[in-house]
Amino acid sequence: MAGVPRSRRTGRAAVNRLRTLLERHDHIVQEIDGQNDFGEDLYVTFTDDGQTTGDVIKVQVKGGKSWRRSHGYGVPVEQHAETWADGNVPVICVVHDPDDEGLYWANATAQLLRARRERTTLKTIRVSSEALLNDHSLSGFVSQVRHYVGRYRGNRALLTELGEMAGVDFDPADLVLHFINIHGEDLIFWQRRGEEFATLLHSDLDWDPQRITPDMLRFFGGLTAEYKLDDLPEWMRAFANVPTVGDIILDEDEAAWLAACFGASRWARDPADN
Repeated sequence: MAGVPRSRRTGRAAVNRLRTLLERHDHIVQEIDGQNDFGEDLYVTFTDDGQTTGDVIKVQVKGGKSWRRSHGYGVPVEQHAETWADGNVPVICVVHDPDDEGLYWANATAQLLRARRERTTLKTIRVSSEALLNDHSLSGFVSQVRHYVGRYRGNRALLTELGEMAGVDFDPADLVLHFINIHGEDLIFWQRRGEEFATLLHSDLDWDPQRITPDMLRFFGGLTAEYKLDDLPEWMRAFANVPTVGDIILDEDEAAWLAACFGASRWARDPADN
């Protein structure tokens, strides 16, 4: 008679342990056909006070000692990078350690999007040994993951996409405006309520946040505001009358867009609106 591979037993034990934990807290678990390796084992629909919510995740479950790493555990990305990063439903990786019977988790979608932003290729999802999933920590896990899922819903979806592109988290109350220049570079204007300054995020500046105020925007003579033209090196004279905001050189379209952004966000910088 054919034997059952040990890897199948450890994988099955991992899925069963996670499923039991989630269902014990009334969350809804649906298994995905294990005969096909699509990179996900479970669909989980979260509940709240006994009522189903619209918050759904996919889970890749791994079991066994082979997933241990120096930092905790690792789940190989393999051919799943695009589907885990770009799907409509976020993917969570869970590892079951048979020695301590612990379940450990990581947000695979978030890690892959962060790597893409940093222009690196992620081959392994890092799962921390501190990210323990049990009866005590489950409510915190559910709250954190449901918050992440909610970022992809309705009007927040655009803020989420821009935030992931720039590596920041926008609050729903923030004023966020987006512009693509003639070179295909992305600019994001970010104004928080009550702050006297705005933040410019520019892909050509590696998304390094730049604090800017309306008085820093100059359409002409930005580089000569504090210097005489004759005092500038020859290479700088060609840029002497270009638009700038602080030390950042702009083209005319970018300057016009920033001026419009400052005008549209004037009310948000008023401390009285805090």
